[in-house]
Amino acid sequence: MPNEPSRARPRIATPRLLLLAPDPDPAQGQARAVAEFYTRNRAHFAPWDPPLPADDNTPEAIQGRLMTGAAAFTAGQAHRWWLALADEPGRVIGSVHLSNLARGPFQSCTLGYALDVAAQGGGLMHEALAAVIAEAFAPGINLHRIQAGVRPENSRSLAVLARLGFADEGLARDYLYIDGAWRDHRMFAVTNPAFIQPAFW
Repeated sequence: MPNEPSRARPRIATPRLLLLAPDPDPAQGQARAVAEFYTRNRAHFAPWDPPLPADDNTPEAIQGRLMTGAAAFTAGQAHRWWLALADEPGRVIGSVHLSNLARGPFQSCTLGYALDVAAQGGGLMHEALAAVIAEAFAPGINLHRIQAGVRPENSRSLAVLARLGFADEGLARDYLYIDGAWRDHRMFAVTNPAFIQPAFW
């Protein structure tokens, strides 16, 4: 049925990366690793991310987001994976998330992603996104469409989406409030040629 929870894998391995679902268990240390990731990259992300409250990166706030994220992941409402190098699984270097997940006739989601400034330039985000797209289009989640919005100035992000086969669908003006102003975004999408239609369609 189209509104069944998505059966996403909580752990995905690629040749160089581990993609890990939100884990609020304090013993696993994910909250600390996520906090360190955002602290290291605060200035790097500022031109591309919406404004956040001052207490957004406190241990309590991150722990709460991990709990919410884990529940959404299990329910098939949204999927976020935290990225770690395969040989350094306790250090978060990025994230990929599928949000605004809609079923019914839409069967679509919005793609978001971020990578540590020190990890850029080696194809790691391409590797992570390819794995997540394959997961989203596999029978477990079975989405038909993934869309993404990118600021025209973000050349790295534009390049990685082009390499992954996303089609440019046009310009959305004043799309998000980022870095002190309403910013235009180019809208991209990729569709699933192996989408499995519900039996009653």
